[in-house]
Amino acid sequence: MSIARIYTGGCQCGAVRYRAEGTLDDPHLCHCRMCQKAAGNYFLPLANAARATFRVTRGAPGWFQSSEHVYRGFCRDCGTPLFYDMPKERFINIVLGSLDDPEDVRPHAQSGVESRMFWFSQLARLPETETDAAGPAGRERHIAILESNRQHPDYDTDHWPPEE
Repeated sequence: MSIARIYTGGCQCGAVRYRAEGTLDDPHLCHCRMCQKAAGNYFLPLANAARATFRVTRGAPGWFQSSEHVYRGFCRDCGTPLFYDMPKERFINIVLGSLDDPEDVRPHAQSGVESRMFWFSQLARLPETETDAAGPAGRERHIAILESNRQHPDYDTDHWPPEE
């Protein structure tokens, strides 16, 4: 499953931005312990972007070599995980949560399932609340947080670094 187009994304502080043209292939969730640790989460959503059409458009990611064959790219300023790279391949894996429009790429498979949390099947049964569910006071707090939010793309990343 892949959709041809231009994909953009970056870290939450805006210091590192990227662009991929064409398709994002093999969108999947990786549950392996290495990806869990790299993401600081229960899984890492990834998809392949062709190396020939992939570009970092702002800043320079930091890199950590997590195994003999794998490098993981991240923002040195805010820590956002961005890439899973095997340099000998024709593609680079983009962390789907770092896309500007993450809903555009729906995972179609899972890997590393031996490390998947056994209780994931119960998530749909957990109680749900929206961010502003605390009534007018909660909504006011939420609006104040959004107005001071510095996560990309909620502020002007064309002017980096922000003026102090």
